[in-house]
Amino acid sequence: MMRVITRILGLTVLSLSFANGASDGMISGTVKGPAGAPFRGAFVQARNPETRMTVSVLSDSQGRYQVRNLPPGAYELRAKAIGYGDDQRSEVNVADGKSLHMDFSLQNGKVRWSDLTSHQGKKLLPEGKGKEVLMGKCFACHQFQSRIAAKAPRNAAGWAAGIEMMRRTIKYRMRNVTDADAAEMTAYLTKHFGPNSELPSPSDMPGYSELVRPVSDEALNMVYVDFEMPVPNRFPWSAAPDNKGNFWIPFFGAANRIGRLDPATGEVEEFAVPFQENAAGVHSTFPTPDGAVWLGEQGTNRIGRWDPVTRKITEYVDTDGGGKVTVRVNQEGIVWGSGKLSRFDPKTGQFTHYPEIPSSYSIAIDKDGNAWFSVLADGNSIGRADAKSGKVTRWAPPTPNAYPRRMAFDSQGFLWFGEYRSGKIGRFDPKTETFQEYPLPGANPTPYALNVDRNDRIWYSSMDMNVVGRLDPKTGKVIEYPFPYSENTMREFFLDSQGRMWFGSPANNRVGYFMPSNLQ
Repeated sequence: MMRVITRILGLTVLSLSFANGASDGMISGTVKGPAGAPFRGAFVQARNPETRMTVSVLSDSQGRYQVRNLPPGAYELRAKAIGYGDDQRSEVNVADGKSLHMDFSLQNGKVRWSDLTSHQGKKLLPEGKGKEVLMGKCFACHQFQSRIAAKAPRNAAGWAAGIEMMRRTIKYRMRNVTDADAAEMTAYLTKHFGPNSELPSPSDMPGYSELVRPVSDEALNMVYVDFEMPVPNRFPWSAAPDNKGNFWIPFFGAANRIGRLDPATGEVEEFAVPFQENAAGVHSTFPTPDGAVWLGEQGTNRIGRWDPVTRKITEYVDTDGGGKVTVRVNQEGIVWGSGKLSRFDPKTGQFTHYPEIPSSYSIAIDKDGNAWFSVLADGNSIGRADAKSGKVTRWAPPTPNAYPRRMAFDSQGFLWFGEYRSGKIGRFDPKTETFQEYPLPGANPTPYALNVDRNDRIWYSSMDMNVVGRLDPKTGKVIEYPFPYSENTMREFFLDSQGRMWFGSPANNRVGYFMPSNLQ
């Protein structure tokens, strides 16, 4: 059994006490390019097949890397970089307290369509009606890299079957996809990702080089630790910590389950929701101090409660339409749900609705138990529902059509949120009712997942640029950290008691956490 996962990160300035006083192993070495020169910015990954855990680090400007504090076991190693062939090792045995030296050499290769960021793909994929439909109606939950470009080529019948399966199982998200839409998508995918496709490497297309962005030296100081889900296509939306060191995962789409990850072993235990007719769309999980876990079902407009004694989920149906997107529980045990904004009192089993908010997305609870929410339907507002009076107040950020998504409070009581369409991070001061906005770098920053760390720095994921970003409000400086997989699709960040930021990557079927390797 693996020892506690806090030992994996390998941060040189961390001081941790370990069970039995044993120290874990380390793998270090250099990565070189085709000509033998040090290779900067390659990902080196150590994967434990038994626990399905992968640790990813980046090589520095001298090509050096270190994967520290690896629990003993057999690992698969890989060095990779976009446009180069991977260098792999298997059955690398890491012993307690031992260090291994392993060098890698990358050879020239081709840039694959599955390597691209979503922004690059939108610019480089050939135009056509099918592309417009895909991006307008299907690329909300996933995009093209993992479900299209990374798959073996399909013929027209194969693509048609895949599209029909999505329309049938994810009805609440796909009901606006017509037969004509499906035909256009099938034709487009068959032409460009079918057996007879002649789509060139993206790097051979005009404009590719202008879409490649540099990586700063500071951005190389990052460690990712992630866990593959034991079942394919679970679509893990996030990973929320409970008070026992486990992490609760909503499986979005048709899985109709939630999962509990034990990071000490990599084991994921699943619990089915009662609704099994089609896709429930479990969008969020929220553990509470009593050991229960509340969840929201976007596809059924239900909330659920996992009971720690019976280990069963009880569902509560909200008959007022909409879908439960985000759930949060305040200090009084009231369950707030977004979609059609609502509150649920577990003592009475009754929902209270706020008809002036017919559509909302994120929810954050302040120190007084009030629910703050973001509204996407009008593209430009945040608001507060007073827990005692029920009064709802809304404010609009300065930038039109900002499209605020996730939100979180810092230690000073400021509310932070990502402006998905305007490419900014917003800050709202509830005391003065004033905004401040921080522009983000990149052509299409699209901040989605967002949270605040223990130093009041703002972390966000970029849906289209495929980076994890960190904003320092004191300086306005933003560092963009590369992500080791394409199409990160991160939707929500949770901070655990050790300061690690946890995420779900639905398209990659993984959950995990990240931290700067030098705690900068």
